[in-house]
Amino acid sequence: MKNKMEIQFSALSQNESFARITVAAFIAQLDPTLDELTELKTVVSEAVTNSIIHGYENDPDGIIYISVMIDGDIVEMTIRDEGMGIEDVDEAVQPLYTTKPEWERSGMGFTIMENFMDEMKVISHKGEGTIIRLKKHLTKSKALAN
Repeated sequence: MKNKMEIQFSALSQNESFARITVAAFIAQLDPTLDELTELKTVVSEAVTNSIIHGYENDPDGIIYISVMIDGDIVEMTIRDEGMGIEDVDEAVQPLYTTKPEWERSGMGFTIMENFMDEMKVISHKGEGTIIRLKKHLTKSKALAN
């Protein structure tokens, strides 16, 4: 059975935990392992933080959009912003790459997302925003029994 949820919220740093907890609560119906849940929450945190810091440069008028779809044991997430966009996606997804070294950013956000998920796709156009599509197959869960 498919199940889907969508949320949108202001690009404020205090909303990062809201996003993480909301997505975790929705995914909890699959009875993921603690490791899987932690990884999914971390990925949401990284993507939302990227949108806030890099997409909107802390502009509170920005909006972040998250959609999550569950289909059996597969979780698909899309985190989207309408911010500045990424000039060179191939460069941006490289480990340790950051446009904000003065903020002590580690440049590992995309690397973490890629390592914790089965699939990651970043679509971005300068001046139009960024879409991050993520997919993860969870271990055998209650969802498979339904």
